[in-house]
Amino acid sequence: MKLALFPLSAHLLPGGIMPLRIFEPRYQRMIAQAGDQGFALCMLDPRQPDTLRNMYPIATRVRIVDFDQLPDGLLGITVLGMERVRITDLWQEADGLRIGEVEQLPPWRTGRLNADQHSLARALQEVFEDYPEYAALYRNPDWGDASWVAQRWLEVLPIPVEQKQWLVAAEDNQPALSLLSGLLVASH
Repeated sequence: MKLALFPLSAHLLPGGIMPLRIFEPRYQRMIAQAGDQGFALCMLDPRQPDTLRNMYPIATRVRIVDFDQLPDGLLGITVLGMERVRITDLWQEADGLRIGEVEQLPPWRTGRLNADQHSLARALQEVFEDYPEYAALYRNPDWGDASWVAQRWLEVLPIPVEQKQWLVAAEDNQPALSLLSGLLVASH
């Protein structure tokens, strides 16, 4: 599958919601052409800032769920993470928009948090309470689902991008849950 690539310093995972401001003409074209297929949000690789391949290979295919003109006249969109994808090839079009050949990665298995992991959901609920504008993006948070909780934590935690990319690339949520549980224990 071919998708337009939108590099960001932040990352979004399946089930995640993110507002974006679109101002560059190449990304306005990307939005106009996205349709139901969407585009891929890619995490920037700070080790290669000025190269065509300045993004990590694991990205998230997103679809636009809302849009609006912002007070400053820019286009505002809200995207929903649909699935993880791996970028297998990429090229740049004349206007600078990068396009990638991507392959879908299997989703993390949905499952309930075990008894030792419920503290992760409670701590994430506290983050939602502290940041109501972030919480407002999620009408129906799935506090009991291990993958949903792990993915929201990976989106907001300030961990090194190399480590985040490794966790996002994992076949399941276990490495992320182990790291998150360890971080939570260390912080209390």
